[in-house]
Amino acid sequence: MTDQNAQTPLPKGVEQVAIDGGTPSERIAGPARWVVVAGTLFSLILVINQLFNLQILGIVLIEGRYLYILGGLFLALSFLIFQMRGGKGGVPSLLDWALFALALACTGYLAQTAQTNLSQGWEYAAPQTAQYVSVAFFFLILEATRRAGGLVLFLIVCFFAFYPTFAGHVPDPFSGFQSTLMQTVPYHVFSAESSFGIPMKAFGGVVIGFILFGAVLQRTGGGQFFNDLALGLVGGYRGGAAKVSIFASGFMGSMSGSVISNVLTTGAVSIPAMRKTGFSAKTAAATEACASTGGVLMPPIMGATAFIMASFLSRPYVEIALAAAIPSILFYWGLFTGIDAYAAKRGLRGLPRPDLPRLKEVMKEGWPYIFVFALLLYMMIGLRQESSAPFYATALLLVVNQFRARFRLNKQRLGNMIVGVGMGLAELTAILLGVGLIVGSFSATGLAGTLVNELVFMAGDNTLVLLLMGAMTAFIFGMGMTVTACYIFLAVVLAPALEAGGLNTLAVHLFILYWGMVSYITPPVALGAFAASTMAGSNPIATGFEAMRLGGVIYIAPFFFVLNPALIGQAPAWEVVVALSCAMIGVAMISSALQGYISLIGPLEGASGMPLRILLFCGGVLIAMPQTGLVSLGYASSFLIGAVLCALPMFTAWRSNAAGPNPT
Repeated sequence: MTDQNAQTPLPKGVEQVAIDGGTPSERIAGPARWVVVAGTLFSLILVINQLFNLQILGIVLIEGRYLYILGGLFLALSFLIFQMRGGKGGVPSLLDWALFALALACTGYLAQTAQTNLSQGWEYAAPQTAQYVSVAFFFLILEATRRAGGLVLFLIVCFFAFYPTFAGHVPDPFSGFQSTLMQTVPYHVFSAESSFGIPMKAFGGVVIGFILFGAVLQRTGGGQFFNDLALGLVGGYRGGAAKVSIFASGFMGSMSGSVISNVLTTGAVSIPAMRKTGFSAKTAAATEACASTGGVLMPPIMGATAFIMASFLSRPYVEIALAAAIPSILFYWGLFTGIDAYAAKRGLRGLPRPDLPRLKEVMKEGWPYIFVFALLLYMMIGLRQESSAPFYATALLLVVNQFRARFRLNKQRLGNMIVGVGMGLAELTAILLGVGLIVGSFSATGLAGTLVNELVFMAGDNTLVLLLMGAMTAFIFGMGMTVTACYIFLAVVLAPALEAGGLNTLAVHLFILYWGMVSYITPPVALGAFAASTMAGSNPIATGFEAMRLGGVIYIAPFFFVLNPALIGQAPAWEVVVALSCAMIGVAMISSALQGYISLIGPLEGASGMPLRILLFCGGVLIAMPQTGLVSLGYASSFLIGAVLCALPMFTAWRSNAAGPNPT
């Protein structure tokens, strides 16, 4: 880029994806495209009518009928969007159209009989026709889950969906009440505790609006603005390209709620920039993977999962977002200090000033995005209108966007945007309906309550052991499920056991969310790291291990805040400030130990390097250690012991820094 006043262009082919949405392989052709557009628009009108109580044409829907129509319609669209053999887009086959038609027919029946179902309790005593329809709809859900969520999620959902039919034959502590197949299937479809339970209620009430807002923001230039803003803020400092990735991916991930789409969107810009300024291929990919993973954990939006968490806890979403703020700060601070140490150790400089956009020009061009975000936050926090806030913000964004020639929506872009929104909503619906079957099985068998007691018993009432068991369980299930699916499963199975151990309820739910995300940067699965390695041309496994080192704080921070609720704001203000200050210092020491370099001081190298790094790591953990009953140390004692441990590594690093001041 030669013009200082111009915004940084995206690589060839990427800008069209960022604005229009979707890669060529994800675009739908032929009549299916128009069906998806019509179905998406109808669904959005349905949602707006329901949430704003507009009573269009005098239509007022009970919740069950509303969810059947909304969920069934997107379920039907999923058969046109996802191919039988995997992948999105293309031309649907005759079988896909047949499944689409069958899903619509079942949806019509379920919607028509919703009132009768509610009054007569069909989940326990459905008439014969309703049973047949429920069987068809049940298997449609399974097939849609396979297409949208992949084989691993499909197998997990299948196992638990049929679990009530053999629950009585399973050894304790996993045995439960047993039902026949024709008792189980209607329960899954007609009960408010299964497929159309909490996950779908959250989707139809709050989630859909924020997914719409995020999709529109991305496709009207939001990604370009946040990337340029990050470039203007930190691009010129050492390791600037990687620091840009941290900021830009954090912003975009918070909007999209998807690690993979975040990697593919922002990584197309950040990874080549990092490579150009001296970062190795695996480190560039690992940085992008960590930054994209953290975005899903970052307020204000945090993807769909946080809204489902709010529904599980019966709390306003604002409380969830505020509680998640400090943990996300710790994660990104740890990543930032790790990158700074990496760059300082290798003498990497920032991007050339002529290649950076001017911050003044970026803000002049992108101020509408700031204004839209301000409106969104004011309505969410000030007015507490979580359901309607994203729709008002989206409407304002669309209006403002039409006055900006560069990103103005023409007929083609508008159509692509609607298709992109529909694809995202259909994917999430298919997964939520499938995961709802797991929740329904635990409800039908009564297993949720007994399993909690067994887990607590196995841990021997030891909170730390229970947390370690929970972390491993969340990690394992996170490898085979999406973030949302993993969270829903663990919120039913694991969270009550941790809460029974005396831990803060909100901290527990954030704990399992974080550990469910760990698998995105941890081999052998490491989907985020593998996606980034493909773009960087690095070894996937090596990239995964590098991501573990850079994002090491994600493994430790959940233990900090689950043991000390002050780190999620659940304490007096003075304690929150003290806990956060100690945690940030400790996290910086931990990141420095993982990199073998203390920023602004010097390297830890030679024969004594590894022992000193271990000492620095332990000191950082003690400094950041929460005030908890597990260890009889207060903030002052823990900080003092940690500082003593860190003193020798810091002194040694200072003495070994013979090269003079580090480049900035």
